[in-house]
Amino acid sequence: MVADLFKALADPTRRTILDELAEKSGQTLFEICSRLSVKHQLGISRQGVSQHLAVLEAAGLVETRREGRYKFHDLNTAPLRQITERWLVPDPPGPEENAP
Repeated sequence: MVADLFKALADPTRRTILDELAEKSGQTLFEICSRLSVKHQLGISRQGVSQHLAVLEAAGLVETRREGRYKFHDLNTAPLRQITERWLVPDPPGPEENAP
């Protein structure tokens, strides 16, 4: 699972998609494609964006939900918290905490 997460984060286009979902979660594929094209000048096909979303979903960073004909994509930050907590080291005690 961690390998999938790092693979997903390694690609700059996928990081841009995550940035867009962080700004506005619950977007359709059409909305994501439009924002990537207009805001970031990325000339990527719908198929390409869909493949990037599949990688992000496999890594657990994107969750999808269907409402009627539409499929919405939401950012899930839980996997990011898991990897940051894995290597967090507690702060060393300050000088006042060492005093007898």
